[in-house]
Parts: sequence; structure tokens; C-alpha cells
Amino acid sequence: MGQQEKVATSLAGAVSEEISASLAPVDAELERRYPGDPGTRQPVHTVYVPGDAFAADTLRTWGDQALALLDEHAPDAASFAAVLGLADDLAEPVYSRVRAKLEREPIEDLRVDFEDGYGPRPDAEEDATAARAARLIAEAYRQGTAAPYMGIRMKCMEAAVRDRGIRTLDVFLTGLMEAGGLPDGLVLTLPKVTYPAQVSAFVRLLEAFEKVHGLDAGRLSFEIQIETSQSILATDGTAAVARMIQAAEGRATGLHYGTFDYSACLGVSAAHQASDHPAADHAKAVMQVAAAGTGVRVSDGSTNVLPVGPTAKVHDAWRLHYGLTRRALGRAYYQGWDMHPGHIPTRYAAVFAFYREGFEQAAGRLALYANRTGGDVMDEPATAKALSGYLLRGLDCGALDIAEVARLSGLTRADLEGFATPRRGDLTASAQ
Repeated sequence: MGQQEKVATSLAGAVSEEISASLAPVDAELERRYPGDPGTRQPVHTVYVPGDAFAADTLRTWGDQALALLDEHAPDAASFAAVLGLADDLAEPVYSRVRAKLEREPIEDLRVDFEDGYGPRPDAEEDATAARAARLIAEAYRQGTAAPYMGIRMKCMEAAVRDRGIRTLDVFLTGLMEAGGLPDGLVLTLPKVTYPAQVSAFVRLLEAFEKVHGLDAGRLSFEIQIETSQSILATDGTAAVARMIQAAEGRATGLHYGTFDYSACLGVSAAHQASDHPAADHAKAVMQVAAAGTGVRVSDGSTNVLPVGPTAKVHDAWRLHYGLTRRALGRAYYQGWDMHPGHIPTRYAAVFAFYREGFEQAAGRLALYANRTGGDVMDEPATAKALSGYLLRGLDCGALDIAEVARLSGLTRADLEGFATPRRGDLTASAQ
């Protein structure tokens, strides 16, 4: 033992107490506005199906169609890897996992669409379609055949379609209640939000439904779809999307970028409307910063180039979709939208390759951090949070198995979850 150091201070304890008291409102606001990531599973994609096309076998049909496309246009690991440019050591594990995923869980998040994909219909027809969607989704959850997340995209809160959107939501939610209650995986999407006041109005609508049915306050949450320039930059120069998150009063779970509506709003010509356009990058960057720390997650949009037709055309579309998905993952957009069964093989291929090519390094770094062992990288709690989040997302979607992660890291899933959701003080204290 070395010489014991003499410790002396100059400030009275009252100074610290006074400062803490003065910052108490800030502390409370930080906790309220920035609760951090919820730690729940985030689906890698959202598939939307028009209300009239949604059926009891939609999930299985999409999976079967995707498998049929693989059989026809990339029947083995080598051919699929050649199309996408996968490394040799990734070809077989990615291909086998894609096929297994399409057989087991072809869709992670499905939205029955009553907006653009459905269009204007006679009221009686939309009523019946919404009631049918509720019945089919309730049956799927009851039978254990549902996707992890399912719900509807209603029409927006603009004057021309507001009443119709509210009624469709009411019919759908009431149908679920009459069929046994709201499923845990229920997701609602509010499209074409332009003003924070529209979000506030939607919150009042959900509150009213909860009160009628005696549900816990806050039981109903929703995603906000960003499809207009005004949702990014308000007339006063502020980021309207940040105000929308606050207007949701804790009910917002996601911000979803609408590739084509947003591009058209800015005057981007149809040939250049894509998720990698500079206008798209700007919008998503603003969304990402606005959502950071709030517990609201950001989702990329979609591509409208479909993998249909002769093999060469399918391969071109696959390469495009794979590239866009990998680009999004590198920018921390871990979710996107898929419009066709042919998109999901390359969605999963991109996601699985992204996690498999980096998980050994991530697991190794996290093991060194957990054991406080030196390495060639000096990691901090914030990096441990990112490393564990990366591994957890890979586990959730099926890219990784817990056995291989545990073998390399020596950590359980509970350990990973502990690193992924540290307390606020853990991160700030570590930097001092």
C-alpha cells in the first residue's frame, strides 16, 4: 500500500445541494423527454398490404412466393452470393438462414393499409374491410400464426379524409376488442403528418378509445410517417418532427420515412425518387437526431423497383434492394419498408450479412470490456451499449444464435440486455 493521500475540499455541502435543487426541473425533463431506447425488439422491416388484398394466409403466401423466386432465380448459396456479391464465408450461412427465415417467419411486421395502397372506397366497403382485418389479425394471434407485429395504416388527419380515417381506426380497434382484446404486437401508423397539432389530435382520439373500453392510459401507441417537407422544417424554421415526438406524449414508437411522397413534395422527379437521394438523406438525418434518446425509432422507406420478370431483371432489382438496405444499416436505420414478396429475400440477406460479418469482432470487444481486459481498442459504456445492441438485433432477427454469441463473448442474453440499456448516470459517469 502506498502513502494515504490527504483529501481536502473547499465547498460546503450546501453548494452541491443548491445546485442539485436548481437542476431538479432539468433532471425531470431529461427523464421525461429522453427515456432512452425501450429495449424491445425492432422489426427489420414493415410490409404493407392493401386492405382488400390482406387475407388469412398473407404471411405464408409472401413466404412461399419469396421461396419460389429463390428457387427460380438463385437456387443455391453460390448463385445467390454471386448476385449480391457476398463473401465466400458468408454465402452458405446467409443463404441457409434466409431460406429458414422465409419458412419460419417471412414477415416481421405487417401493416394492413387503408391509405395510399387502398385508396378511396365506399364507406360500407371500407367498414367491412376494417372489420375483416381486425377479425383476421385477432385469429392469427390466437392461433399463433401472426407476425411479431401487426396493425393498420389508417388515412391521415387532413380534413378531406379525417373522418374516414377515424372511423376505420374505430372499426378496427373495436373489432379487436370484441375478439378478445388488443394483441401485444399491435402497431398503428399515422401517415402524412404535417403539423404537431395533428399528432396531438390523434393522441386525444386514442385517449377517448381507451376511456370507452377501460384500457390503461397509454395502452395505444403509434408510428408517425414522415412524408411532407413541413414535417421536417416548420414555417418558423424549427424541426417540426421533434415537436411531433413531444406532441405524442410518450405514445410515439417510430418515425417512418415515406420515400415517394416526401420526394414528390420536394419536386424530385419520379426517376430519382429513391431512399438514397440527398433529399432523403437530409430528412432521415433530421429524423434521427430528433428521435435520439427519446425511445422513438427511425425506419427507412422502400424501393418501388420490383424483382419481377426474367432472371436478369430480378437480379438487378435484388442488387438494388440489397445495396439500399446495406446502406441504410450502415447509417443506423435498422428498419425499412418492403412492397413485394421478392424484396424479403434480399432484405434478410442484407440484414444477416450485416450482423454475421461483424459479430465475432463485436462479441470479442464486448468480452474484453466485460472482463475489464485490455485490447487494441479502448471501449467505454457507450460503445458497450452499441456493441450489445448490435448483437441483440442480430439475435432478434435470426442472423445470429445465442450459442455462438455466448461462445465468443461469454455473455448471456441478460448480460447483453444489461449493457444495451444502461442507466443514464452510467454513461455520464464513465466519461469522467
